[in-house]
Amino acid sequence: MTTQTLTPADHPLCHTRDERGVHTLTLATPASFNVLSEAMLYALKAALGVVAADAQARVVVLAAQGKAFCAGHDLKQMRAHPELGYYQGLFARCTQVMLAIQALPVPVIARVQGIATAAGCQLVAQCDLAVAAEEARFGVNGIDVGLFCATPSVPLSRNVPQKQAMEMLLTGGFVSAHEALARGLVNRVVPADGLDEAVEGLLRSLLARPAVALAMGKQLFYQQRETGLAAAYQLAGQTMACNMMDPVALEGVQAFIDKRPPSWRTPG
Repeated sequence: MTTQTLTPADHPLCHTRDERGVHTLTLATPASFNVLSEAMLYALKAALGVVAADAQARVVVLAAQGKAFCAGHDLKQMRAHPELGYYQGLFARCTQVMLAIQALPVPVIARVQGIATAAGCQLVAQCDLAVAAEEARFGVNGIDVGLFCATPSVPLSRNVPQKQAMEMLLTGGFVSAHEALARGLVNRVVPADGLDEAVEGLLRSLLARPAVALAMGKQLFYQQRETGLAAAYQLAGQTMACNMMDPVALEGVQAFIDKRPPSWRTPG
């Protein structure tokens, strides 16, 4: 399998793309626990833009180097700029990254090998899917320094039941990977040495599905979630009608009728 590296070695983010159209974005500042510094946020936004412009992109894997997945915002950097305008700009840039993840027409998988706290937990919650090592832990513990994790609460509350989300936000308590699985924050928990295999298995499953249906489905999923029931059904019906008119779906339905595999399905 051929892999292309799209960023220089000293970049805060390592961006690679393989021949299948899988983009891997790896947070690459392990000495600082991969915090979402200004440089990291800019790097993430730029990389997501590259993915969005790649017509052959299929999946994004968001990973990290070192013992931590992401320890949230860079508190030292934040403390050095005690200005309202600075903080507003910083959180606006973070929001742009989160919205860019949702706006991508391809699934985004978080590969979580260590602690994910505050905006790092937000990053996991914002991804479409997440696979975690058993040692991973999750928290929104800004409250420990007097800062309620307001922006992390947005995707967290859309992943985790209300009272469980509020307990995490109000107490700053951490949950284990298995607790995160039970609460709906991650999809799978595996031993650390099986993390890459689990991510690859999920990748293969996604790559075996037609890209156009995944793109339509992802867009609809998030759009309908923010509407009332009647509007959600209207959006869903329109999406399914458009999806059904696509040659991929027409071939898939015909293959089902003919009791044969569709021409686009790869073996395995």
